[in-house]
Amino acid sequence: MSEQTSPRSRRSRRASGKAGRSAEPGQNLHLRVPYITRKIPTYDLLGEESLEKIEATADRILAEIGIELRDDAEAMRLYKQAGAQVTELRADAWNIRFEPGMLREILKTAPARFTQHARNPANNVDIGGDAMVFAPAYGSPFVMDMDNGRRYGTIQDFQNLIKLGQSSPWLHHSGGTICEPTDIAVNKRHLDMVYSHMRYSDRAFLGSITAPERAADSIEMCRILFGAEFVDQNCVIMGNFNTTSPLVLDGVTTGGIRTYAEAGQGSIHLPFLLGGAVSPLTMAGAVAQCLAESMASSALTQLVRPGAPAILAGFLSSMSLRSGSPTFGTPEPALGSLVMGQLARRLNMPLRCAGNFSTSKAPDGQAMQQAMMSMMSAVQGGANYILHSAGFVDGLLSMSYEKFVMDTDMCGALHSYLAGIEVNEDTLGFEALAQNGPGEHLFGTDHTLRHYETAYWDSGLNDDQTHETWSEQGSADYAQRANQRWKDILNTYEAPPMDDATDEALRDFIDRKKASMPDAWY
Repeated sequence: MSEQTSPRSRRSRRASGKAGRSAEPGQNLHLRVPYITRKIPTYDLLGEESLEKIEATADRILAEIGIELRDDAEAMRLYKQAGAQVTELRADAWNIRFEPGMLREILKTAPARFTQHARNPANNVDIGGDAMVFAPAYGSPFVMDMDNGRRYGTIQDFQNLIKLGQSSPWLHHSGGTICEPTDIAVNKRHLDMVYSHMRYSDRAFLGSITAPERAADSIEMCRILFGAEFVDQNCVIMGNFNTTSPLVLDGVTTGGIRTYAEAGQGSIHLPFLLGGAVSPLTMAGAVAQCLAESMASSALTQLVRPGAPAILAGFLSSMSLRSGSPTFGTPEPALGSLVMGQLARRLNMPLRCAGNFSTSKAPDGQAMQQAMMSMMSAVQGGANYILHSAGFVDGLLSMSYEKFVMDTDMCGALHSYLAGIEVNEDTLGFEALAQNGPGEHLFGTDHTLRHYETAYWDSGLNDDQTHETWSEQGSADYAQRANQRWKDILNTYEAPPMDDATDEALRDFIDRKKASMPDAWY
């Protein structure tokens, strides 16, 4: 992808942070980056023999069981032309089988690393290799906060959550369907959603995937924002596509994938696997199925336009065998994410997996314990694009305002963790001990004064005072502090500037599209 700068983007360039450092907690200016470059190694859980067995099982699934493709004759034609064995099951449904190694060969043209451009070039992100990008949670029909409880999401909630994300230096990407704006017609809400990302954030974002024509609208709006020629030569938008597990690709999904790939834009290829329901209970089997489905979906992009950005992905989840309910933030899917990292590296493809998952119904200890279990697996496993980094509660049915800011604070800590430890003469700190000698404190040493602002991550939410001071100040717990924090952020939020002519063109496009069709609520 070209590294040129969009003319429209240049007009909206702005500084990414304030100069200097205030007395407010959580500043951590030294950790602010447009995306993380990991400086710690990935954790390779399985050895060569085990990885080969998983890959062989994925190949066997693809060759002996196959993928069922529905309602997309063009996708069927592309797979068949590439050498897949196609069997017609009924009108507009086919079984597609792939010989071992076929998909890996096709996927060799997918970029191992690519840049997604933002309208503010300072916020461009790299996806792949040692780059890591955090994005908010995605797809919840409900929102919740401690004042108003749980309710259906609206466009105001959608925009509020974009603003919270834009205001946090610890997220790098605006995400996509942060919540469903249920107060807007289903066939029109994608226009307001994409515009909201463009207007209230100057970071990269995801577009619509609910119908191929909505994907096309998302890309057309990007042509207005960035310029048509720039969009043709660069990735400026991505779609997040789910397979229909087990082993089905429906025409809405494949049509959307083809739409993004034809335009040279990115796509994420995600099986949502619930153990015992749509995948084997055992994690090795779930990972093998995940690999098979994601490869089959990703390969379609390369058949449409070789070199189109594609991200291998896995959403592995366990289940409560007492109730049949999904469980999130549990150890077994965390282990699966580690293995998906190894498999993605063997394919030389970027990976999306895990995030701050939780089934808790409130921003409480369960929420953060489960979130950390899941998020650390993505971090340790080497995921490159981590959706669901902020706000995920209620098994993804709800976005929590409080958990959003709790999670972004944790993401700040992960910036420091992923930076690793630098070892040199200065950081070894010999002079700090030598300056005053044995038995003397180090508070005023030259070494301490040089490093006191950058040695440790500083939380924006934690309370590390004594119990007495905390009690005197009102005994606010973590969730209560988060409740006040998101309100403060929204009260002080300022939208990044946008060129007036571009804004007018986007609004005109939206108005014309909405006027061309009646509302549909399904």
